[in-house]
Amino acid sequence: MLNTIIEASENFCIHQIAQPHETNDTISKKRTLIAYIDIETKMAKKHRIYIASESNFIQRIAKLFLEEDESDEDTLVDMLLETVNLIVGSAKVIAEESNGNQFVISTPKFLKSSIFDLEYDEVKTIKIKDDEMIIAIKELRT
Repeated sequence: MLNTIIEASENFCIHQIAQPHETNDTISKKRTLIAYIDIETKMAKKHRIYIASESNFIQRIAKLFLEEDESDEDTLVDMLLETVNLIVGSAKVIAEESNGNQFVISTPKFLKSSIFDLEYDEVKTIKIKDDEMIIAIKELRT
């Protein structure tokens, strides 16, 4: 599941941000804006996808979409939520086209502005220059 989300994230970096990126397994202890979206697979498994981004990473996206050089925190939160929608929506399409583990998505929600200190099962970080975005997944057990 995480691989599909990472593929969609990398596609976002290539096609939307148009900047070279790298993917690694380290998690920054910097302050991030953290949002999540819940998904449910066709096998009735539920997962929470966390996307935590440094302000500078989201500001890059705000510059592209809104042409704002310096956005306020509310705008950055809105851009983070839109980014979550775009990435996870793209991952949904990738899963459907590959006949992979298909899923439905919910509405993204903003969680907090803090270091990323949440429990997760798998995690990756995408880095563009010095700016990072953490992508983590946690299976929700009911």
